[in-house]
Amino acid sequence: MKDLIIIGGGPGAWSCAMTAINRGLTCAVVTTGKQFSGLTKAHLVTNYPGLPNISGEDLLDKMEQQARDMGCEVISGNARQIMPNGKNYMTLVGNDILDSQAICLALGASRPKLLPGEDTLLGHGVSWCGTCDGMFYRKKPVAVLSAWSGGVEDAEFLAGVCSSVDYYVLSKHDLPQDERIVMRPERPLSLEPSENGVRVNFDQGSAEYSGVFVFRPAVAPSTLLPGLAIDGNVIAVDRRMATNLPHVYACGDCTGQPLQIAKAVGEGNIAAISCAQDLAEARKGEKM
Repeated sequence: MKDLIIIGGGPGAWSCAMTAINRGLTCAVVTTGKQFSGLTKAHLVTNYPGLPNISGEDLLDKMEQQARDMGCEVISGNARQIMPNGKNYMTLVGNDILDSQAICLALGASRPKLLPGEDTLLGHGVSWCGTCDGMFYRKKPVAVLSAWSGGVEDAEFLAGVCSSVDYYVLSKHDLPQDERIVMRPERPLSLEPSENGVRVNFDQGSAEYSGVFVFRPAVAPSTLLPGLAIDGNVIAVDRRMATNLPHVYACGDCTGQPLQIAKAVGEGNIAAISCAQDLAEARKGEKM
C-alpha cells in the first residue's frame, strides 16, 4: 500500500513524486516511458530555470533520476483503470493491482481517440485487458487492435486461449512474432455490435469476432477513473490541484493551458503538498 500513486512520466509527475517524498509520503510513478512524452521531441529547451539549453529528453532523464535517487519507485506499464476501494484506490497496471490512499493524474496533453463504437461496446465484446477478459473468449475468434508494443504480450496470451487471434496495427510499433497470431493489413475504422459479437469495419469490408481487444499507451481520464469531472477536454481541478474525487489530484498539461514545463512542475509540487495535508487530516480524524 502506497500513500500516493502518480500516473504519468512528465515533469509534473516527477515534481509531484519528489515533493511527496520530501513530505514523508510513500509513492510510486506509473509510466509507459518517456518515448510517449511530447517533451522528448523538444531538441532544445531554453526557458527552464537553472538548466539552460537542454534537450527535452535529457531534462526528463534528469528529473526521473532525481526522483529515483530520492527513493521513488518507478513502475513501467500502462494504467488501465483506477477503482475506488473503500477510502483507498486500486490501480490496474498491466496485470497487477496497486493499492494507494491517493492518486495524482499527470497524464499529459494527449488524449487517446477512441474508435467509433468502442466506448459503448466496452464490457460488451470490447476489452482493454487481454489477461483480465481473455478467458471469456476461450476457443473463440478474437481481434487485437494495438497502437503500441504493450499489446503484443496480451496478444500472445490470447493466442494460447482463443481459437484465433487477428492482429491489426493502429500505430507503428514492434510487431508480434508469434506464429499463432495472424497479422492483418486492414485499418480498423469503427466497431459495432453483430449477431455473434463485434464487427470491425474497414474502408472496404468488415470482419466479425467474438471479442475485440484494444491496446493503447494511454487511457482517457474519464474512462481511467469513472466519475472524474472533466472541463471540456481537461481534468477539472481547484487551486490545490484537487479534483472532484476524494484524494485524487491532477497536474501538468492534462489540467489545461499553458502547456509549459514550469507550470507542470509547479502544479506537481502543489498536488503533492495538498495530498500530504489531506492525508494527514484524514489520519488525524481516524484517531479521534
